[in-house]
Amino acid sequence: MRVRFRGVLRREVVLLRGPLGWAEWAPFVEYDDRDAARWLAAAVELGWRGLPDPVRTEVGVNATVPAVGPADVAGVLARFPGCRTVKVKVAEGGEELTDDLARVAEVRRVAGPGARVRVDANGAWDVEQARAALRRLARHDLEYAEQPCATVEELAALRVALARDGTDVPVAADESVRRAEDPLRVAREEAADLVVVKVAPLGGVARALAVVQACGLPAVVSSALDTSVGLAAGVALAAALPRLDHDCGLGTAALLAADVVPEPLLPVGGRLTTARADTARSAVDPALLAAYRAPAERERWWRDRLGRAHAVLAGTRGRDRRTGGV
Repeated sequence: MRVRFRGVLRREVVLLRGPLGWAEWAPFVEYDDRDAARWLAAAVELGWRGLPDPVRTEVGVNATVPAVGPADVAGVLARFPGCRTVKVKVAEGGEELTDDLARVAEVRRVAGPGARVRVDANGAWDVEQARAALRRLARHDLEYAEQPCATVEELAALRVALARDGTDVPVAADESVRRAEDPLRVAREEAADLVVVKVAPLGGVARALAVVQACGLPAVVSSALDTSVGLAAGVALAAALPRLDHDCGLGTAALLAADVVPEPLLPVGGRLTTARADTARSAVDPALLAAYRAPAERERWWRDRLGRAHAVLAGTRGRDRRTGGV
């Protein structure tokens, strides 16, 4: 990684070659085998089952600003030329609200009054902290706040509190959708104005499309710190959504200091195309795979984990066949 993001400085992934091309399996190391199995389902879809047809050929993407100081904001934004939307990380561990205010203020200054600015707290605030923070951050004309609180109950309470305060900041649900046993609950309990969906955590493009349709809320497609192979699946999802009103968080190859393809899937003019995504999936470079191959001990750890995730996935699909579930 160019800078620390989501607490990560080095991203670890497994690349799998299927009959339909390269696929990526990269559950974060702290995730359990059940979470990892959903990510594996997405990889199987990408490499073995295929993707739905697109309804658009290009997708707008946002710039992403990690928890950097104001002096570093302009340099980060320079890696996302043409992007009209910026997502800013807030509520980072060890920082204060004053740090968030300074970072967002500098993003607004550099990006200009016409840019859309959204913040992402990754569920770090409780309701009162989120209420106070968003009241102050709202002066920068926020597009929305992503996962300001951890639970569905908190998100629902926060939406009510923001309305009472007259704080005009929509709430987006991310972790409450992608890591939930019931990803539709946020819609039923009116806990979000829109949903952020990611291909791998939801088990693939087809499953993510079904979740968005069932939620009935506007959707934003985002990445999970993927390489260009994983990002290609995100582009496929964004391109297949019947409705796409927001720029998507699929420009995160700019946060990587290295990739597995010679020409990473970076936005041009603030946009990614399905044609470039397809090219990225077929352009994995053996020399880059060799250069960044994990040490033998770490590779064994991932192979063992892959076996466990496969066993969970096989068991889940066996139960689904017996019960008629999806």
